[in-house]
This record gives sequence, structure tokens and C-alpha cells, in this order.
Amino acid sequence: MIDLTRCLCWPLSQRDLLESVNGTKASLALTIPRVTTDNLSEALKTLKLSSADSVEGCLDCLLKALAQNNVETSGKIQEMGVLAMMPALLSAQNSCTPKAANIIAEVAKNEFMRSPCVEAGLIPPLVQLLNCKDQEILLQTGRALGNICYDSHEGRSAVDAAGGAQIVAEHIKSLAESTDPATGKLLTVFCGMLMNYSNDNDSLQAQLIIMGVIPTLVRLLGVHSQNTALTEMCLIAFGNLAELESSKEQFASTNIAEELVRLFRKQVEHEKKEMIFEVLAPLAENDVIKLQLVDAGLVECLLEVVAQTVDSDRDEDVAQLKTSSDLMVLLLLGDESMQKLFEGGKGSVFQRVLSWVPSNNHQLQLAGALAIANFARNDENCIHMVDTGIVQKLLELLDRHVEEGNVTVQHAALSALRNLAIPVVNKSKMLLAGVSDIVLKFLKSEMPPVQFKLLGTLRMLIDTQADAAEQLGTNTKLVERLVEWCEAKDHAGVMGESNRLLSALIRHSKSKNVVRTVIQGGGVKHLVTMATSEHMIMQNEALVALGLIAALDLECAEKDFVGADLVQVLHRLLTEEHSAPEIKYNSMILICSVMGSEPLHKEVQSLAFIDVVSSLRSHENKTVAHQASLTEQRLTAQS
Repeated sequence: MIDLTRCLCWPLSQRDLLESVNGTKASLALTIPRVTTDNLSEALKTLKLSSADSVEGCLDCLLKALAQNNVETSGKIQEMGVLAMMPALLSAQNSCTPKAANIIAEVAKNEFMRSPCVEAGLIPPLVQLLNCKDQEILLQTGRALGNICYDSHEGRSAVDAAGGAQIVAEHIKSLAESTDPATGKLLTVFCGMLMNYSNDNDSLQAQLIIMGVIPTLVRLLGVHSQNTALTEMCLIAFGNLAELESSKEQFASTNIAEELVRLFRKQVEHEKKEMIFEVLAPLAENDVIKLQLVDAGLVECLLEVVAQTVDSDRDEDVAQLKTSSDLMVLLLLGDESMQKLFEGGKGSVFQRVLSWVPSNNHQLQLAGALAIANFARNDENCIHMVDTGIVQKLLELLDRHVEEGNVTVQHAALSALRNLAIPVVNKSKMLLAGVSDIVLKFLKSEMPPVQFKLLGTLRMLIDTQADAAEQLGTNTKLVERLVEWCEAKDHAGVMGESNRLLSALIRHSKSKNVVRTVIQGGGVKHLVTMATSEHMIMQNEALVALGLIAALDLECAEKDFVGADLVQVLHRLLTEEHSAPEIKYNSMILICSVMGSEPLHKEVQSLAFIDVVSSLRSHENKTVAHQASLTEQRLTAQS
């Protein structure tokens, strides 16, 4: 947010007063004493009664008074109705004009004066002044418009209606290449005016983007890199505009990455680096710009900041360490930028990031684990990392945080392990390394993000691993915890993952011991509920698990099936038109499996399943149609 009341208001130098008398000019040395209430009031009265040709001394008096006590003087100006005569002074375009604009800029520093400025009709003549060539008039006009727009809906709307932003944008574009100091000051004011105009207003920011402001501002950053005030104004502008998704493509078409990295390398002050970070973070959300930033050398800059701040306890260094490492992780979210930095697992950046994991600094541990999770987004990378011993580093990190309990580090390390466990060839290696044993230590966690990731990690590990699925599926404490989390309605992700892991334990083990542990733990009702999920994959997983329960231990599960209304659920799945073919197929398989239970058999008969199944014999899916015929035969034989 740009406050022109603080950073864009320069005091005018006092100069000899040139007064026009009958067409001739007399030069008078101006010495203005401290303005009193009496002579301020007199000046205001004189101003109201005077013509534009004889008011310059009054304007100087007002400027002096505003410099001494802005709030009180502004109140007097409003009280005496002086704003109403300002449009005429602005329209005259003489030596009074820049002073009149300056007075408006000064009074608009006060929030209570912005609406009165709009109501007095000052915006149209101010916008008209933007078309003149005089730099002093342009400077004061830009200040006035910028201050009126500051945190003022009325001011912004009036400037929008008058077309002021477009004219200012054109000025900036035409002046961008000039290195004259006066032009630099004007550009700074104009950039600040546009920021006050569009701050916290998505539609006005989008308007500036359509005008092509972004390429112009990027050019300013390059041409005026030595102009601190203008550079900072551009950075704040970028920070505002970069939040809009529509800006990313335009930023990507410029050399913004090179300019920001070049500027970053020059900075030594914490505040200046923070300003650049605030621009880099939203820009780095775009995959194209991520790669541009990597190519421009941002990663090396970030690693240098980490090295410089890692051992410091100063608040600003701790903040920079966090920002740098977080931004590093963000750059790795892009597939191309991630692969470029991975370099087949031999890249220097990748190796540096790995060294963060065993660090004693929690922020680096977090960033290192998240970086590994991001590198582990394709099978080739995952296989390489598991083969080079990264799993052990993560397990050691997790083991340290069983007691230390840093939730963000736990979550990050579990995320990395989950991703690494996706390739089939990694599962047995990771199980052998003791991943499941370490992960189970976090069953006691009450933090949903940790619960969610540990469930996902275990589910990935046991996929196709029958022995591991049986070992975990007969772990009473694990199953009890899963059943508990299946009821975590406040945390849909945890609830869904618990159901999926419960189903996976049965599906991958195909073990009667696992089935019995799940039944005894009260898990059957949750699997029946899971069969009604809005997600087809979860429905299907539940139906397959329920089918295995019925096939392996129907007698033990019978009571739970009845209590959970399994048959009614299956009837609904078969009659619903939008049920996927896989759901209909597995529902019929399950119907056949429960026919050996007398109470379930009676329910099937009472709901006229034969009629439902008979209608599916003409289903467009041949597998469903064939299963419908087999199921109808089975139901008919047992009717």
C-alpha cells in the first residue's frame, strides 16, 4: 500500500514571489512569518474574494500554514469553502496552478478531506492538468490525485470516471527511458498515484494490467535501478499486481526475473530484501516464471541468504531464513524448475537442500523435507532418492520429532515419505528400512495434518504388499485408531484417508485375521458408509473390501452388515442411474456373497433384488450385463 501522504509529498522550495501588475512583473523577496490563526483566516477570506491573478500570495500563505499544522489548516480550508474555488484556479493554468494542486495534495493527506475534494469537483480539472507539459504542474497534480485516491473509494471512482489512470500510464510509458533526476521524481509520483488508485481493488488492478502497465514498470526497474525511491515504488506496484492471476502471463513475457535477481544481489538491507521477497513469492507461483527465476540465478541467492542467516538469532535474519527457504520450496513446485535443480540427483542445489534435513534448525528441517517431497514427484526421482539413502535421513528426522513434536516438520517428512512410497519398487525397500514402525509412532498425534499424511504414507506402503498389509491390519491399536478417525467429521481428509486405509488393509492382505481384527474393532459400518461416498474410487474400494469380508468371515460380520443396512445400500447403488458400471458390478458380487446369511438373505428377498438385477441384463456395459445374468440365476436358485 502506497501512502503518498508520507512518501510522495516533497516540500516546495521558497522562492521570490513574481507578481503580475498591469502586465509587468515586479520581483519581491518573500519572507513569510509564522502563520497565525488571524492571518490564515484573512488569507482565506482574501482568497475567496480575489481573482486568480492576485491570489498567489494567499496560496503561499496556505502552503506555509499547511506545513505548520496540516490538520487544523485543512479544517479551516474546508470550513471557509475554499475547495469550491479550486477548480477555477486549476483550470487557469498559470503560476498559481502548481500551488493550487500542491494545496490539494497537502489537504488530501487527511482522510476527512478526500471526499470533500471529490465533492468539490476537483478531479476533472486535475485530470485535465495531466495533459500539460509543465513538470511542476504534473508533479503536484500527480501528488494531489494520488493522495485523494489513498484508501478512498470515492476518490478512485472519480479518477476512474475521468480517465486519469490511462493518462498517467501513458506518461510513465513515454518518460520511462529518461534518466533526468526531475523526471525520476515525476515517475515516482505517477507510479505511486497508480498504486493508490488500484490498491486492494482487483478490478482497477486488472484495468492497469490491460493498459500494459506491467512491461512499462519492468522497464523502469532496469533503466532507473539507481533511483531508490522509484525502484521501491516499482517493487510495491509489482507486489500489488502480482497477486492477480491475470498478471502472471504479462510478467512472464518480460525480463522481470532477471531484473529482480539483479536487484536482489545488490541489496544489503533487510527491508529492501523483504520488499523483493514480497514480489517474488506471488510471481513464483507461476510455473513459467519459476523456471525464469531459476535460470536467472535466484536459487544461488537464496542459498547464500540461508548460509548467512542460519546461525543467527536476530529476528530479521530468522525472518529472511524462513522466507528464503520457503521460496526455495516454492520454486520446486514447478516440474521443469524442479527437474532442472534435481539434475539426476547430482545437482549441487539438490545436495545442499538435502543437507538441511539433519540440521538443528527447525525451519531448515521443514524446508528440506518439503523440498524432498517436491523432488519426489516422478518415479525416476523417487527411485533414485530411495536408492541413495534419503529415507533414512527422513526417518531420523521424524524420530527426533516424536518427542519434540514440531507439527510442521512431522507433516513435511511424512509428505516426503508418502511420495517416495508411490513407485512399486520402493515399497519393499522402505518397509525394510522400518518406515512403518516410525510412522506408527505418530498414531497418538492429535493434529489432523499429521494424521492425514501418516494415513496416506501407510496406504501407499501396503499397496501390493500383502505381508505388510497383514502385519498392520492385525495391529489392534492401529485399527482402533482408524475406526476412531473414520468418525472425524470435522476433518474430511482424515476421515476419508482412514476409511481408505481400513479398506486397503483388507484388500491387499486378503487375510481372515485382518478381516476379524477390523470386525472386532467396529470398522465394518464405516466401510458400508464409505460405499455411499461421492467419490467412485472410494465406493469401489469399500465394495471390494466388503466383498472380501463376506467371503472370508460372513458369520462374524453378519450382525454388523445388518446393523449398517448393507443390503439397503446395495439396493440403492444398483437402482441409481448414475452409479458407475464398476459400482454396479461389485454391488452384485457382494449381493451374491451375503446370500449365505439368513437375515441378509431375507432382506435381499424383501427388496425384490431379482427385478433390479433383471433390468441390468440389458446394461450397455457387457461385464455388468453378464454379472446381472449370473446374479439373477443365483437369486432365483436361492429364492
